[in-house]
Amino acid sequence: MKVLLTGAAGFIGSHIAEGLSPSGHEVVALDIFLPAAHGSDLPESDSRPTESGIQRVDVRDAAGVSDLLEGVDVVCHQAAMVGNGIDAADLPEYVTHNDFGTAVLLAAMHEARVPRLVLASSMVVYGEGAYSCSEHGSVAPAARRRADLGAGQFEPRCPNCSRPLSWTTVSEDAPIAPRSIYAATKVAQEHLGLAWAIQTGGRVLALRYHNVYGPRMPRDTPYAGVAAIFRSALEHGRPPAVYEDGGQTRDFVHVQDVAGANLAAMEKIDDAVGAGTLRAYNVCSGQPTTIGEMARILAAAKDGPEPVVTGEYRAADVRHVVASPERAKRELGFTATIGPDSGIAAFASAPLRGSAS
Repeated sequence: MKVLLTGAAGFIGSHIAEGLSPSGHEVVALDIFLPAAHGSDLPESDSRPTESGIQRVDVRDAAGVSDLLEGVDVVCHQAAMVGNGIDAADLPEYVTHNDFGTAVLLAAMHEARVPRLVLASSMVVYGEGAYSCSEHGSVAPAARRRADLGAGQFEPRCPNCSRPLSWTTVSEDAPIAPRSIYAATKVAQEHLGLAWAIQTGGRVLALRYHNVYGPRMPRDTPYAGVAAIFRSALEHGRPPAVYEDGGQTRDFVHVQDVAGANLAAMEKIDDAVGAGTLRAYNVCSGQPTTIGEMARILAAAKDGPEPVVTGEYRAADVRHVVASPERAKRELGFTATIGPDSGIAAFASAPLRGSAS
C-alpha cells in the first residue's frame, strides 16, 4: 500500500513510520513540527522535505496536502494537538489544528479519490469509564461531589442510591461524553470522518488510544503524559506526586503496540469497516494499572524516592477508564505484546523528547 502518514515526526507517528516500510508499504510522511510537541527536536529550517524525509506540511494547507495524495491507498492521520488544554482560551487552537485540519484533509482525500482513513482517536471520548452498582447494575456515575473529594472519598457514586461504584471495562459502544477541549475535538474528528464516509462511500477506522507511553514521549511540554511527568520528577530527585489516593485506574499501552495496531488497521480496514461507515476500536494493553502502581514501578526502576500520595484532586478528573480489547483482537487480530510491568520499567530509561525552549 501507499500510505500518507500525518504527524509522522510525532511520538506515535514516528513509531508507525518505522513499522510501515519494513512491512513493504510505501510511506509519504508529513508533519508541521509544532514547537509545543517537538521542543528542541525541531528541524533547523522550513525546507521541504526535512533531512528525515518528512515533508514539512500543515494538514490545514489544502494545496500542500493535495500534492502528497497522488496514488495514496490509505491515510493514517496522527497529526493533532494533544493534552487537555490549559484553559478555555486554548479552544481555537485545538479546533483549528484538530478539527479544521481534519476537514481539510478529508476534502483533499475526496478530491484525490482516496477512500480509506485510519484515524487516531482517544479514550477521552468516553469521559468517565463504565461502572456498576451492587444494587442497580450498570449505571452512569453521578458527578463526584466536592465534599466527598475533600474528605478523601474519591470513588464515583450511584446516582440512585449513592453507594460507591465498581468500574467495569468500556466497550466501543459506550456513550460519548467528552470532558475536555481535546476530548471534544477528538469526538468532532470522528463525526467528521463518519460524515465524509457517508457522503463519499469511504471507510474510517478510528483507533481510540488509551494511555500511551514509551520511547520518544514528550518531556516537560504541554504534551507530556503522566508517565513522563513522574519520570521527570524522579530525574530531579523528587518523588512522583500522585493525586487523589493513587487508585485511579487506567490502561497503559506501549507505543510500539500502538504502532502495531495502526499497521493492523491499515491492512484490515477493507475487511473490518463497511463502505460509508466508521468503526471504532480500543487500543489498550488489556492489563489495567492504577496511577499509584505505575508511579511505584517507575520509582523502583529509577531507584528513586517512593511516590507521595498527595490527596490533591481536580474535580473534572476521570476516576477510572479501563478498556475492553476484545473488538480489536477479534476483528483486527491485534493484541498488545508489552505488559505494563515490563514496559513501564523499561520506560524509566527510554529516550524522551527534549523540553520546549
